Amino acid sequence: MKKLNLLFFSLSLFACGSGNSESSENKNSPNASIEESIASSNPSYDPNRGVGKFTDVEVSPTLDAALASKGQGAFDVKCSSCHKTTDEKLVGPGWKGVTQRHKPAWILNFMTNTDEMINKDPAVQAQLELCLVRMPNQNLTDDEAKSLLEFMRQNDGVK
Repeated sequence: MKKLNLLFFSLSLFACGSGNSESSENKNSPNASIEESIASSNPSYDPNRGVGKFTDVEVSPTLDAALASKGQGAFDVKCSSCHKTTDEKLVGPGWKGVTQRHKPAWILNFMTNTDEMINKDPAVQAQLELCLVRMPNQNLTDDEAKSLLEFMRQNDGVK
């Protein structure tokens, strides 16, 4: 049993790597290649929205500071044990730049429809192969997810 715990602990520490040795160009190219592959193999799949009820989400060009503050509270309680707001990987990937890599509908669908996205979305499955840990469903309400999206936007520099 001790060996199993040690193995799990070791995998948890090193599952996603340090994330410091890759340039930002190298981090973006696998996603682009995944999306091209998805589009060619499954023309009905839309990598801009993922799988879920959110289809075309419009966000304001300016930040809603009150909503972002609520999102930071949700992050502190439900997300910070596995994610950092930098590009550093913890258990899951860092959040820096996430709103540039994914459309708002995709982000909201992933947060509110986690299990379906993991099961059906090739981009999420590719991320799972890197991190080796399946994101648990946090049972976020739509309002919590929207506040987290606004916090992510703030984290990515939207003012």
